[in-house]
Amino acid sequence: MKKRPVIFATLLTLSVSLLVGCNNNSDMKDKKTNTDTTKVEISEMQKKVNQYAVCSLKTDISVLTDKEKKMIPILIQAADIMNEIFWLDALGDKEKLLNNITDEATKKFVMINYGPWDRMNADTPFVEGFKAKPLGANYYPADITKEEFDAFDDKDKTSWYTVIRRNDAGKLYTIPYHTVYKEQIDKIAELIKQAAELAEDNGLKKYLELRAEALLTDNYLASDLAWMDMKTNTIDFVIGPIENYEDQLFGYKAAHSGQILVKDKVWSDRLAKYNAMLPSLQSALPVEAKYKKEKPNANSDMNVYDVIYYAGDCNAGGKNIAINLPNDPRVHAQKGSRKLQLKNAMQAKFDKILVPIANLLINENQRKHIKFTAFFENTMFHEVAHGLGIKNTLDGKSTVRDALKEYYANIEENKADILGLFLVTKLHEMGELGDTELMDNYVTFMAGTIRSVRFGATSAHGIANAITYNYFEENGAFTRNEKSGIYTVNFAKMKNAISSLGEKILIMQGDGNYEAAKALVKEKGIIKPILQQDLDKIAKSEIAVDIIFEQGLNVLGL
Repeated sequence: MKKRPVIFATLLTLSVSLLVGCNNNSDMKDKKTNTDTTKVEISEMQKKVNQYAVCSLKTDISVLTDKEKKMIPILIQAADIMNEIFWLDALGDKEKLLNNITDEATKKFVMINYGPWDRMNADTPFVEGFKAKPLGANYYPADITKEEFDAFDDKDKTSWYTVIRRNDAGKLYTIPYHTVYKEQIDKIAELIKQAAELAEDNGLKKYLELRAEALLTDNYLASDLAWMDMKTNTIDFVIGPIENYEDQLFGYKAAHSGQILVKDKVWSDRLAKYNAMLPSLQSALPVEAKYKKEKPNANSDMNVYDVIYYAGDCNAGGKNIAINLPNDPRVHAQKGSRKLQLKNAMQAKFDKILVPIANLLINENQRKHIKFTAFFENTMFHEVAHGLGIKNTLDGKSTVRDALKEYYANIEENKADILGLFLVTKLHEMGELGDTELMDNYVTFMAGTIRSVRFGATSAHGIANAITYNYFEENGAFTRNEKSGIYTVNFAKMKNAISSLGEKILIMQGDGNYEAAKALVKEKGIIKPILQQDLDKIAKSEIAVDIIFEQGLNVLGL
């Protein structure tokens, strides 16, 4: 039994290698240049585009029924409309921006970033005439202040599903998403209803029907609960206003997103045993009992999927490789959450980004520990860790999300990173992860931290990884050779740092300590000069910063 996860990981690696085809834009450029008789000068903007590796999103469509195959084009249409709404979330008028750009490379980079700001470089503007990106994106008036927002008396101002605008007199008011985006939402809802008519799985059918209604009303609870109840579906469709990372002003507003997934039922079944372990994992967290008194729901799901379509928020800049939803704490209390591992996207990032970074920066004697098995486990238990800890402050006055405000996403992502690795450590000690080495997870995590810091100083994930890097450095979890810039993991000190940082974050969340969260982000969520040197070294080595996905019906062979 203990060796089973190793077999799983080996077969998983073999299977995903057949489902993701990747190349670097720079690889293609080099091949072309080698056959040309004249040297081709590459523009600075084209170099930015070339930072993204191109991968094809595929899956074994033979697992789909005829009706499921007919659903895919309909779901893609709905996702594409959701994609257009996200442009409005992030920027506003996309066409006005694109029509004023003549350079094709600049247009392509705008499309990657959903705007004129480089998401993987602290939202630095790269189109002439644009200043810093508004922290509130397009959810609020660009000139709104926090003091003005605090004084604004409107019960819906903190809703995840409203935008805030000014009237002719300059006064603030709120508009529900389903009103401000009515034309697009009506079309999406109709498409989802069409897909529901084709659904053969009762759980999927119910979810799609309720999701269509939810989009029309901005009341998502029933559809979220139905999504949690789906157990036997093959297709999954994650659509709606979901994550709040785009709102860096207050962290309230949810961004529009659409993702189409195909479940790998064989490998999903192999993860099922971890669901029952959630209560014991909660009790093992490195903190006083009062900070872990909430009970995680053991009905939570862990599933493995191939993702076949990205649209909107999930497609902007750095792409997600796992999903932990819903975000509604009412759903967590009743049914927990679902953790979806996107194995083909995960393999693409491991092959094209993490392994090259490790070969460049990790001690040669430790590179043998860079393994996809460990990357998969670290990512999976990052998502599990989101469901652990505490969701409501100990004083009972608010949720942790509301208490930490704009710093919640940074702290929550850091919690998931650290506690995920803590859980991996515990499971290794319990013999639940098979005949593998915990050092694999630690070294792979270190390389992954450097990889994810590249998400940028304005990304919740990038800030979270910067916090981890700086805390690990201060606590000796790794050493860095000053001359070579090579990193070496110290196993014992990393293990201690994981526990101490995990405790620090759990206490901060339980206390609802906004000032402590702010201090941690400001002091440690930064990229210091030495780390920046290493990031520059990675950039000069032309290692991809992230992925562009070739996707759609032609890629799938439908």
